[in-house]
Amino acid sequence: MTIAEIQRALLARGYDLGPAGADGDAGPRTIAAVQAFQRTAGLVADGIAGSLTQKALGTADVSEKKAEPDQPGWLALAADMLSVKEGPGAANNAQVVKLFADAGFPGIKTDDTAWCAAYVNAMLERAGHRGSRSLAARSFENWGIGLKDPVLGCIATKKRGNSTWQGHTFFVVGASKDQVFGLGGNQSDQVSVASFKRSEIVSYRWPSDVPIPTASKLPTTVAGARSGVSEA
Repeated sequence: MTIAEIQRALLARGYDLGPAGADGDAGPRTIAAVQAFQRTAGLVADGIAGSLTQKALGTADVSEKKAEPDQPGWLALAADMLSVKEGPGAANNAQVVKLFADAGFPGIKTDDTAWCAAYVNAMLERAGHRGSRSLAARSFENWGIGLKDPVLGCIATKKRGNSTWQGHTFFVVGASKDQVFGLGGNQSDQVSVASFKRSEIVSYRWPSDVPIPTASKLPTTVAGARSGVSEA
């Protein structure tokens, strides 16, 4: 297979190779996508598309050999926390504080610290996957593998205002042409499902050790989704 053929095979499986797409240049995004594919195929993740990798790319998607769950484990855990909110006044909700500990920041003992990234990280870690290990929402833009389009349970990041670093992160549970629906923490101080403008989304990411779903179909509307939530 030529580099361009390898890239097209990766694109067909949902991997994001950037705006250049199948340009025949094995750049960093192509190498990262090859490594992610190799992990899902049970191969050595060295980023080199040798004969075994090419054979796997040339056959049916390896994820089709496994029964795909209705939703990834981390999303099921995340949904169990719906409606959990910060404690009133000076009180702290222990469930929110525990998110920081599970995300790798046990020193944070209050729930008034922005916790959207702590929520996403904690759900991933509880499900057995390494998160971004950062409390910066947009740290997920360099985590896992990029997706061309959202799938159920992927992690989205969005910009906030005109800031080059402030943002918000959540799990995608639906999408339409103009909106993305996200299950996230610190959305008006609680775990909720909210709608966001699709134009504000910066990235869609997926754990590099998990096959990208092949049959994921997102709902275009989500009942009860809130709009205009605070993310600070």
